[in-house]
Amino acid sequence: MMKFYKIDSSQGSLGKNNGCEKAPDLILDGVNFVKINVVKNNLEETNDNIFNEVDEGFIVGGDHSITYSCFRKLARKYKNPGLVIFDAHPDCVNDFRPPCHEDFVNVLVNDKIVKKENVILIGIRDIDPIEMRFLQENKILFFDDKKLFNDIEEVCDVIMENSRRFDALYLSIDIDVLDPAFAPGTGNLSPGGLSSKELFYFLRRLRLLKNLKMIDLVEVNPDKDINGITVGVAKQIVKELTLKV
Repeated sequence: MMKFYKIDSSQGSLGKNNGCEKAPDLILDGVNFVKINVVKNNLEETNDNIFNEVDEGFIVGGDHSITYSCFRKLARKYKNPGLVIFDAHPDCVNDFRPPCHEDFVNVLVNDKIVKKENVILIGIRDIDPIEMRFLQENKILFFDDKKLFNDIEEVCDVIMENSRRFDALYLSIDIDVLDPAFAPGTGNLSPGGLSSKELFYFLRRLRLLKNLKMIDLVEVNPDKDINGITVGVAKQIVKELTLKV
């Protein structure tokens, strides 16, 4: 049975998505979970607690900076872990320490916590020129909106093939990978994203991978939601990834 963790923190969002710390209780309503100790106004200590307290399972945040510490934990246990991220943004614009939700990919790669060839980004469409240079210089595999919608099935085949190379797979889902029509409750809305149906297609295939060890779901903000649409989609994402197959 999959273990659930909740991280009630928006500290890594740099004030851009305050309120996402309220999401885990709503998304995991009725689910048994382990609560990670969040230290108010101290992202560094919170990150240390995340690293020390999480393990393999499903982590619900919170902002996207939690992926940094969670993946570090996985990387301590396995020799060749991979990171697959669904996100509207590449999250590699800066190199802040401790890393925030805008640069954790940069830090994980620069600190060699993850091999650059083991990172796959899916659904990115709001890309800063600095980030594009980082992706190109490091030859990171990414699928922007143009590549993605040419043939989603073919793209998924490539992702599945690459993901099988890893001895452990970490799957991270930023809710803003979805078009705002399907997920209006988040911090940085970017039109042109995946539909819920398209995301579920990817997840139904990825959940079949035997090396899938850790999952996170981040950036859902109930304060910005409309009629509970985003929280509802988030709950369905949890169901899609935890159904027995």
